[in-house]
Amino acid sequence: MKRCLRNGGLVSTEDRISHLPEALLLQILSLLATKDVVATSVLSKQWRSVWKMVPKLKFDYASNRSKHETFSGIVCRILLSHKAPVLQSLHIKFNVDDVDAAEIGMWIGIAYAHQLRELLFDVDSVKESSFKFPPSLYNCETLESLTLKTWVIVHVPSQARLKSLKALDLSVDFDDDESVVNLLSGCPKLENLVLYRGTQLNVETFTVAVPSLQRLTIYDYNEGQEVGGYVIKAPRLKYLEIDGFDSYDFCLIDNAPELVEANIIYVSGTVKENILGALTSAKRLILDLSPLEITFPTGSIFYRLVHLKLNAHKAEWWNLLVLLLNASPKLQVLELISRYRPEIVKDGVKWSQPKNVPECLLLHLQTFVWGGYKRLPEEGKEVANYILRNANHLKKAIFYTNPVLGIIGSPFDQDVVKELESVVRASNSCQLVFK
Repeated sequence: MKRCLRNGGLVSTEDRISHLPEALLLQILSLLATKDVVATSVLSKQWRSVWKMVPKLKFDYASNRSKHETFSGIVCRILLSHKAPVLQSLHIKFNVDDVDAAEIGMWIGIAYAHQLRELLFDVDSVKESSFKFPPSLYNCETLESLTLKTWVIVHVPSQARLKSLKALDLSVDFDDDESVVNLLSGCPKLENLVLYRGTQLNVETFTVAVPSLQRLTIYDYNEGQEVGGYVIKAPRLKYLEIDGFDSYDFCLIDNAPELVEANIIYVSGTVKENILGALTSAKRLILDLSPLEITFPTGSIFYRLVHLKLNAHKAEWWNLLVLLLNASPKLQVLELISRYRPEIVKDGVKWSQPKNVPECLLLHLQTFVWGGYKRLPEEGKEVANYILRNANHLKKAIFYTNPVLGIIGSPFDQDVVKELESVVRASNSCQLVFK
């Protein structure tokens, strides 16, 4: 063992890293950018080939630059030198103004030949581009996760063949309706689908028909003319999040009997459609809806709903609350959250308590939460009083103030606290908590 003197003592200069198990070395190297991984080949003879077995590769056009070689050439050379039996992950950030579809096709071909499991393309473009990925992208037997972080066009001329794909994350604009169908119908094992949609209106009916799908998240940023819409057919769906359906004619959702949680935000444009009617099997609902802008499913029962979180700032939100309380016999947790100032309502429109106390208040509700401004709006106080007076099994009622625009929330107004504490509660064991 080589040693040297330092501060009067012996310090080892032995290369301990090289003696680590290869599996641990590869795990460490997988955390680095590929250009840094390749650079380790100059450390010693032993390290010349270690990097070739790293199961995860990451390329970034901003840092992988050379006077003698193009970015695409660097990617191809390293992929061709790779020797691991399975390439677990390939992340490439590139600029479509510097790379053409044929070069990307070469990356895809080489990577897929290495039994690729996860692929991420993060695409930049200095100018507006009509770039389209090569069709070979959608043909791989081993790929389990695909992420496209870009606003380029996705064109799928024939049915995809992604038989092992379980996770699909897309920030893209599709070329047409058929491209959506061709891609999703070729993913028979897809479980998790995340969609970020921009302002392109190439797709009139966005159809998500995936029998295996369990999680669906849609963020739609189209704020243009109301046109087209969504059709969702996913019978095994367990989690659904929709944010931004304010510019479409329709949203048709087939019943999902296994649904556990649904988060529905900002869907005012779907006035004509019954979104809630497809969510009656949910156990947990998070809603930011106004009863003035959506149709309530008359006669429907949310027979599994135990947790309801309702944003209490939309116009006449309390009317939607009453409908939901009457339709949710097993509800145990109720949260009313007002993150913004309540919308102005017409004169004379006020809270009107139900003629009959909902079954959930009589038998099941255990937790009530109000989050908002330090002074409850008049309707908010009346609703809170009503819950306290009628929830027979309520164990805890929590009131807290929400921070607004980054400002720390202030304590509840003491007059509000005294008023709530003076309410005669139906449950003797109910504890009031003010945060």
